[in-house]
Amino acid sequence: MFVDRAKIHVEAGHGGSGSASFRREKFVPKGGPDGGDGGNGGSVIIRAVTGEQSLVALRFQPIWKAKPGGNGRGQKMHGANGADCIIDVPIGTLVFDAESGELLYDLNEENATFVAAKGGKGGWGNTHFVSSVNRAPRKFQPGLEGEIRDLELELKTVADVGLVGYPNAGKSTLLRAISAAKPKTAPYPFTTLHPHVGIVEMDDYYRFSVADIPGLIEGASENVGLGHAFLRHIERCRLFCFVLDMAGVDGRDPLADLASLRDELFKYEPGLEKRAYILVANKCDLPESRDNVDRLKKAEPNAIIVETCAELAENTGELIKTLRKQLEVLPPLDDEDLRQILAKRRIFKIDKTQEDDNDEDMDW
Repeated sequence: MFVDRAKIHVEAGHGGSGSASFRREKFVPKGGPDGGDGGNGGSVIIRAVTGEQSLVALRFQPIWKAKPGGNGRGQKMHGANGADCIIDVPIGTLVFDAESGELLYDLNEENATFVAAKGGKGGWGNTHFVSSVNRAPRKFQPGLEGEIRDLELELKTVADVGLVGYPNAGKSTLLRAISAAKPKTAPYPFTTLHPHVGIVEMDDYYRFSVADIPGLIEGASENVGLGHAFLRHIERCRLFCFVLDMAGVDGRDPLADLASLRDELFKYEPGLEKRAYILVANKCDLPESRDNVDRLKKAEPNAIIVETCAELAENTGELIKTLRKQLEVLPPLDDEDLRQILAKRRIFKIDKTQEDDNDEDMDW
């Protein structure tokens, strides 16, 4: 099961109480206070790791609690600190405050961490309250409560290149041809129901990542056909790779498809349609593709067009070289602009029934 949204409740551990203790030994009749401090409560920490690909674990375990701190003891013994609770999530996970909707953190790199709920501080023992007028204080501090909050997590795929196209254009087959990823392929639309990321590694060890985005349909920007659930996974991509079915299967016009895809990107987030791109003219092994390729070249004279047949892995080496050449000259995405885009688009305002219906419709 692939899950890219989850709501969780996190509770940090409360701090341990300080001790009001006095030194008691046979030959030390007035030993004075020796109460130790309480231990700090554990924190709930969210960590991005490469081994996770989905938020499915959070769907089945929505409540996470850290351990409390231990109480202080006599002989100035400090209470044990509570153990932290670590939540491992995929790289690319966004953390939102469930109440305000504020974007709290973007876990966009390996081992990035975010303290979701900070543990309470341990209380002082009575040794801290000794003064010139009170040599034997019985005062101590209780530990502070840990933070409690509700969070919403959303996964947005991290990849250098995003394969964008209509269903059955050959995106998954293309990803299989240029990387070691093995997404499901079949001769019917909507074979891909969630993003797949493949790593392309060249002979000189240059590496880049490519994401196969599920096929879009007209109205995706208005969330038709789970459009938002698919579109949000392209927001981080530095380079778009429009995959076009040049054979015109099912009577489709590849030029009209390209115009429609750009329009959907603009409606979803103005500016995305201006991001760097190349065009992949797929299924060029079929005779009926020739006229469409010529039309595409005339309509897009300044575009980089790579003719391929993903099924036969024809000209995929040239495609890899072209992608690398573009990535090497492209600057990284502006952090502030990207943060505004990531924070703006959210899909959590749905009820439980709708969410369950979506799960049932998909062949997980």
